[in-house]
Amino acid sequence: MNTPPREWLAFLREQYPAGSRIKLREMKDPYHPVPSGTMGTLENIDDAGQFHVKWDNGSGLALIIGEDSFTVLPPECSVLKLYMPLTAELYEPDEWGDMPEEAERLTGGELASYEDKIRSALFKNRMQEEQVRGIMYWYRKPDSVNDKVHSVVFDVEQRHGRLWGVAECQISGELSAGELAALKKYISGQASDGWGEGFEQQEITLDGGRELYVHLWQDEDWSIRTEQEQFEPYRDKLPQLCFTLLPGTGQLICVKRGESGYYPSGWSTPDAQENRRIADEQNRKLGVTPAQEEAMKIGSMCGWDVPGADPDHCMDIVQQRGGMELG
Repeated sequence: MNTPPREWLAFLREQYPAGSRIKLREMKDPYHPVPSGTMGTLENIDDAGQFHVKWDNGSGLALIIGEDSFTVLPPECSVLKLYMPLTAELYEPDEWGDMPEEAERLTGGELASYEDKIRSALFKNRMQEEQVRGIMYWYRKPDSVNDKVHSVVFDVEQRHGRLWGVAECQISGELSAGELAALKKYISGQASDGWGEGFEQQEITLDGGRELYVHLWQDEDWSIRTEQEQFEPYRDKLPQLCFTLLPGTGQLICVKRGESGYYPSGWSTPDAQENRRIADEQNRKLGVTPAQEEAMKIGSMCGWDVPGADPDHCMDIVQQRGGMELG
């Protein structure tokens, strides 16, 4: 079998990323052909140009272009957001219109009011080559990350009164832990030395002649994390919902994981002790421990990324209060 040119292989892998769905029309294998009409998922395209497919019927036979007849259905893309802290320098002219040598340093909470201005500047900084794939245009490795990540663009998003930098990624299929780590490393490099380095040198003009310079990266207290890692690091330890009492009133309420505030319960009574009994009974049915209940209450009031939203952190609190352990 002749080896296809590298350019042709690169084109195939870009057009048909891993995770694409395959519908077989006809396979020419004379011994054990996969039945026509069978669906499968593309795993990879090898250096010989063969499509390696995991067929829904359990078969693993590869497809050969020019011999087998099939249709490729691109996988639906999902959005993966990676969050990074923002900082900026704000220069404000004096009464004579001169800019000071020292700028005022701003962080995420102070940048929230400039969200629209910064988003517009990020959009304007995109190059013509980045119209389709964003900064993935510059990703030159012929690997599974390149296959699965259709595009990455920088944006901003306000969460809990703080403005965050966001790398918005269009993903085909699911990323393995190694692929996610490689993607984070690439985006970090673009935020620090590549795309972000050029962006931070572009002034964002504000009213009154002020100038804002925004950094997607800094050398201290910087990270790049998924939404769960950044805002709900304890999600896997928490139930989907639980019952608890509203502090100060004793009202029976329901708290949902990841949501701020609470939902009043129709089972609430004027008696706080009775509400406590109902909450314990319902939580027992749901398999919710006292530590999880406490963590859910703290998360709904103070944010799901605070230490108090970790049930392990709340075990001592529950024990000090004489909390009931559920059997």
